[in-house]
Amino acid sequence: VLVFVAAALAHMEITAPCPRYSSKCATQPALPPGQTIDYNLNTPIGSNGDVLAPFCKHTTPWPKVTETWTAGQSVTVQFAPGGATHSGGHCEFSVSYDGGSTYVVLHQELRYCFFNAPPSSGGTDSVRSYTFTLPSNLPGTDHAIFAWTWVNAVGNREFYNNCGDIAIKGAAGSYTGKKMTIANYGSNYPTIPEFLGNYDTGLQYYTNSVQVTVT
Repeated sequence: VLVFVAAALAHMEITAPCPRYSSKCATQPALPPGQTIDYNLNTPIGSNGDVLAPFCKHTTPWPKVTETWTAGQSVTVQFAPGGATHSGGHCEFSVSYDGGSTYVVLHQELRYCFFNAPPSSGGTDSVRSYTFTLPSNLPGTDHAIFAWTWVNAVGNREFYNNCGDIAIKGAAGSYTGKKMTIANYGSNYPTIPEFLGNYDTGLQYYTNSVQVTVT
């Protein structure tokens, strides 16, 4: 029983935008037909090179979007309280306009995700939201997939991901930015080792990511 409780409380998950089939959102649409609430959204989708779940965990979107964002404005991504932050790591916040085939990065929190300062300098894992400004030249769409991804600094080599369904108001025809980094997720992607105090570990995959264009 104790092992089960520890597993249920471990790791991290977003609560806004409301991730697919979450039980923890302030407001959420009705579930798609045949689907059930997922009480394990805080578990990794990849571990030690194995694929544990599909990207987004659930490939069927909410029947309607849960938030509408506007290009050029600030948005906030919220995380559930508590959890296990594994001494931080690399987080990205990305969006797809083509149903999940291509993700472009909107914001990065590299090295110390969830921490208010480097752990070696006394930082604590007290951060449970990030606010950032959307690019002003994002195209508009009635449905995009928002994705949060995280490679943890300490522990099994894991890859975490939640997805929400959003609309975006924007007038641009296209947007070009960094392609989302995927690691520790099957043989087609790199494995980022434990940081062991070096928070530049794996950073090259994020800083050298190729550019992609979404429309």
